[in-house]
Amino acid sequence: MKKFFRKLKNYTKISIQVALFVLTAIALYFILPGEPKFKYEYQKGLPWRHENLVAPFDFAILKSPTEIEQEKAEQIQSVIPYFIYDTSDLNAGIKQLEQDLNLPSDSINSNKVKAFTALKTNLQLIYQAGILQFSPESYQELVGQTEIKKRVGTSVSKINISKLYSEKNAYNAMNKVRQNLVESGIKKEWLTGLMLEKYISANLNFDKETTEKEINEVTQNLSLVRGKVKLGERIILEGEIIDSDRFQVLESLKASYEKERGNDVNRYMVAFGKIFLVLTLIGLIFAFLYIYRRDIIFQISKLSFLLLLMVGIVFLSNFINSFPNLHIYMVPLAIFPIVVRTFFDSRTAIFMLVITTLLIGFYAPNNYEFILLQVSAGIVAVFSLNKMHRRVHLVLATLWVFLTYTVVYTSLNLIHEATFLSTNFAMTRWFAISSILILLVYPLVYIFEKLFGFVSDVTLIEISDSNQPLLRKLAEEAPGTFQHSMQIANLAEEVILKIGGNPFLVRAGALYHDIGKIGRPNFFIENQAMGMNPHDKLNHLKSAEVIIDHVNNGVKIAQKHKLPTPIVEFIATHHGTTKANYFFLKHQQENPGEKINEKVFIYPGPLPKSKEAAVVMLVDGIEAASRSMKEKTRENLKELIDSMIDKKIADRQLDDSDLTFRDIDTIKATLLQKLINIYHIRIEYPKETKTP
Repeated sequence: MKKFFRKLKNYTKISIQVALFVLTAIALYFILPGEPKFKYEYQKGLPWRHENLVAPFDFAILKSPTEIEQEKAEQIQSVIPYFIYDTSDLNAGIKQLEQDLNLPSDSINSNKVKAFTALKTNLQLIYQAGILQFSPESYQELVGQTEIKKRVGTSVSKINISKLYSEKNAYNAMNKVRQNLVESGIKKEWLTGLMLEKYISANLNFDKETTEKEINEVTQNLSLVRGKVKLGERIILEGEIIDSDRFQVLESLKASYEKERGNDVNRYMVAFGKIFLVLTLIGLIFAFLYIYRRDIIFQISKLSFLLLLMVGIVFLSNFINSFPNLHIYMVPLAIFPIVVRTFFDSRTAIFMLVITTLLIGFYAPNNYEFILLQVSAGIVAVFSLNKMHRRVHLVLATLWVFLTYTVVYTSLNLIHEATFLSTNFAMTRWFAISSILILLVYPLVYIFEKLFGFVSDVTLIEISDSNQPLLRKLAEEAPGTFQHSMQIANLAEEVILKIGGNPFLVRAGALYHDIGKIGRPNFFIENQAMGMNPHDKLNHLKSAEVIIDHVNNGVKIAQKHKLPTPIVEFIATHHGTTKANYFFLKHQQENPGEKINEKVFIYPGPLPKSKEAAVVMLVDGIEAASRSMKEKTRENLKELIDSMIDKKIADRQLDDSDLTFRDIDTIKATLLQKLINIYHIRIEYPKETKTP
């Protein structure tokens, strides 16, 4: 029955794995566009590497984006801006002037009548010409213009800008009239005291709505084509350089081809093509994982995360690309390999980046340029974030990615155009947005950790802080165990740095591997006071049970405090399936001839599966045994290390780990050197003999 359930479990797991790949393929099939693709690849500035090309049908030559923008700018410049003319300001100004001169009650004063008439006449002329609030040069709408359109109700007339007044110029003109009156003999206080600015107010206001309406009408009628190519007309010969004109003709043919073929295309053939493309790339992913990272295939959470993340990036890129005002380069594709590198390794990250970029490049504009840019930036992101345990690393990665985008894009432009002048520097805006979005890696990593149960270097560093509540409790209640764990962490980290592995993981695992001793710290020799051993009151079976139970107790404590699963592995596997040998031998000595059930003296396991957990298992036993040695010489330490590691190998405790024989030799040499340094072993000096 157990065998049946084991097989059922395996078949269920395989079915889920197959289903994940199938669902990924289906999702990618529907995400990728179904329009037929132009079969020729080409780059501006490079030779045409295909056969001679003639027009397969009549098609229009599209204007380039630069040409369209230039014509659009010219059309916008040709639109004369509208200004609304306010007729009420003049009457209000004249009425205010009349009141300030007190003319209604002093109309017999000829000087006031003369001054009023002169000022009024000049005011009418100024208002009739038109007053702007500021000088014409201050208006962006009037740059390069010589006229404006004055709108009074439904009536529109043109006015030369040179004839317009600003409020300042209008004041100066009115002040000049006043000076003339003073010079003519009207030197009165009521005239010189007039505040002329009160009678002047701008009566021309920019009519943005009408102006923009006319601009839209003009630009909408803008022609997008600049010629036509007839059926059978030569387009380009093999080996000819693709200059700007030929490139635009090819781009026009490509657009027309995809449009024309879309009308009468055999949809079934296109569908088959998409299916084969998707299956091929999915097959490459499976082959890579099966050969190099089989652990990802066999762990459903890892496999589902990897495939789901890839599908999400492809979907996001296609979604952004569907908006005409957005650019596909704003998609932070470099985040993808960074996240994969954080949870897996650099090789997997770069391979998945290449496959994902090929999928997106299927519908991205300028396919080759897109793939080259994204693969270059993604690889730089992975290399620059080999470590991500400090915030500055992510900032530096952002800068490196932006620099890579800019350099590669500029290099391609120089190859195509042979000049910096034609470089579209507006593209750097999209590169900058994409690079800055890399800063989202930290919150994304946190979310993925919680959703899929992963652990990143940042989390490992956080839980390795000795001020973490659980480690503080260990230090307070089992100080000897805490010091032992610190020693194991230092030794294991040094070993992992030599043989390769994750130093942050091995350090965190070593610090927590004996956390189960918190339950009964006094039963472990490193925490016992001199002469006080609670095992003296227990039989050997009970003592072995207490000692072995610290593994299960540690797992429960770790799960209660929600430590990451990889850390729990260190707790569960640091003794593997070895015996509590001291109590087994003691029991055997006291019960000679008795058949002993060895299972009660064996740790529950399982065996360590990772290189890091195996190292902690080896270092744990060796460090504890070395402390109990009476004479710590180099030869004794070497013999101890060799015998204990060889015994672990003979007991098949390392069978499930990734350690190689070369790793074992490195571990032995590293531990020997470190223990010699710890115990300060020195050479024996010869005794001095006194000469008579």
